[in-house]
Amino acid sequence: MDYVNEMDGMVLKGEIPQAVDRFFAENAQTKDVDGTTTASKIEALEKLTGFVGNIARVKAITLLNSAAQDNVSMSEFQFNFDMKDGSEVKWHEVIRRVWEDGKVVNEQYFQN
Repeated sequence: MDYVNEMDGMVLKGEIPQAVDRFFAENAQTKDVDGTTTASKIEALEKLTGFVGNIARVKAITLLNSAAQDNVSMSEFQFNFDMKDGSEVKWHEVIRRVWEDGKVVNEQYFQN
């Protein structure tokens, strides 16, 4: 699934809202580690655009691993950002995506 590599590549560049805009189906659903959900591409874009807007500096985005089988992909990232409020945000995340016709229909985030 080349589109998995394309989407992960955009995330690596910090182009997270742009990746959602390009690869999410209109009815895509997301579920965050805290249980927060979105029910559409528009809701996911609003959420991620708000988060990205609070980033002062991207210190590092690292893709640790990626795998795809059938219509499911898993991408493991580490993120490190300086935020506009002066805090530093670091996390390790696995993103599970379900794809249909080259578009994400479900995305779930797992952190440890």
